[in-house]
Amino acid sequence: MNTEYRIGKEQLWSVLEAWDPYMPKKVHLIACGGTALTIQDIKPSTKDVDFLVPVAEEYAALISTVKKLGYSQVTGSGWSRGERDFIFDFFPGNTVYITELLDSPLKKKNHVKIKSFKKLYVGALNDYDLVITKMFRGTSVDIEDCLALIQSRKGKFDLEKLKNRYKETADYDVNPKRMMDNLEGLLMRLRKKL
Repeated sequence: MNTEYRIGKEQLWSVLEAWDPYMPKKVHLIACGGTALTIQDIKPSTKDVDFLVPVAEEYAALISTVKKLGYSQVTGSGWSRGERDFIFDFFPGNTVYITELLDSPLKKKNHVKIKSFKKLYVGALNDYDLVITKMFRGTSVDIEDCLALIQSRKGKFDLEKLKNRYKETADYDVNPKRMMDNLEGLLMRLRKKL
C-alpha cells in the first residue's frame, strides 16, 4: 500500500487510460469519497481511489480485468499491485462502504459525467449523496471534505435538500441518531465558517 503519496487527477486518468483497452465491455465508474472531489478539482489529490460500480456485470468485468493486470485484493473492497501502489476501492451496486444510497447513482441527476474513455465511463456521485456517504463515516477528513465541497458550490448547494435526503437515508441505518448527530456536527462547522 502506498502510504507516502497521494494520487492526483491526471495520474488517475493515466491509470484508467492504461486499463481501458483491456476492458471486455463498457464499465461505469462513479467516483465517491475524495476521488469525486479530486476529479472535480475541489481537492488536489486523494490517498485511495474510490469508485462505485453500480451494474453487477460491469463490476465482474472490472474485477476480472484488474486481476489480469496484476492487482490483488488487499482489503474488503480494495485492490492494489503491491506496497508501492495505490489502493483502488470498488463498491458494487449502490453501497459506499456501509452506506446504501437511496437510488442508483446511474439514475438521472445522481451523478455528473466527468470523462469517458473507449470502455471506461467516469462520473462523480452527486453532491448530496457524496456528503451523505462521507458524513455517515464522519471522520475529521470527511468533515473537511464536505465543507470544501459545499463551499466550492458558492451558494448553489441546497442545505434543505441535503437535510431531507440525509434524514431519509439515515432512517435506513441501524443507528439513525448517530448519523443525524454527524450531520448536525457538519452544519455547526458550516455555520462557523459562514
